[in-house]
Amino acid sequence: MSTTNTPAASAGTTPAPRRRSIRATSPLLGWRTVDILTVAFLGAAFGIAYWGWGLAYTAPATALGNLFPPLQGITGGPWLMAGVVGGLVVRRPGAALACEVIAALVEMLPGNQWGFTSLVSGILQGAGAEIAFLVLGYGAFGIGAALLAGALSAPLEAVYEWFVYWTDWGMAYKVVYGLILTVSGAVIAGGLGWGVTKALAKAGALNAFPPGQEARESTPV
Repeated sequence: MSTTNTPAASAGTTPAPRRRSIRATSPLLGWRTVDILTVAFLGAAFGIAYWGWGLAYTAPATALGNLFPPLQGITGGPWLMAGVVGGLVVRRPGAALACEVIAALVEMLPGNQWGFTSLVSGILQGAGAEIAFLVLGYGAFGIGAALLAGALSAPLEAVYEWFVYWTDWGMAYKVVYGLILTVSGAVIAGGLGWGVTKALAKAGALNAFPPGQEARESTPV
């Protein structure tokens, strides 16, 4: 007798790939040691990448700003990726927020031009990604969920920047900047973050997590 609800595949055929996301083990708030360590590792890795991007982004941001100031929002997308990946991998409440905050803390350690405000940004960005996974009930983690998490990582950050960095802009510029940052978050943080997660899963680095199980189940036997 079959132990699952999936019909047995006919001889010589390949089972259809799983379409629905695999949730984290119950209870969702029951974080495992491997969950904590992985969020810390991912956050640290992204924090180092954030610090590097902080050194490199000035030239493209300046070029875009000379064309149209709000276009600088395009360069903000990479800073939104940690929360997306943390949420896609661990799939537990708080994972996206924790990963983004850790990334911000690590980015601060070597010193950067934003100082403590990096942590504020990390909290706001991570909270936005967390809201996306919460809205989806921590049960959907496909490309659509990744794009939503990346997009929602941007609005709170954009409003914060209105009052801290873009104080001399009119409201029209501020709103356009927020929209551009949101699109950048969806495409860069969401799309690229989803791709990074899939690549890690296929490489076997996420075998202890749902993305690893999804990768194994999608591989023909």
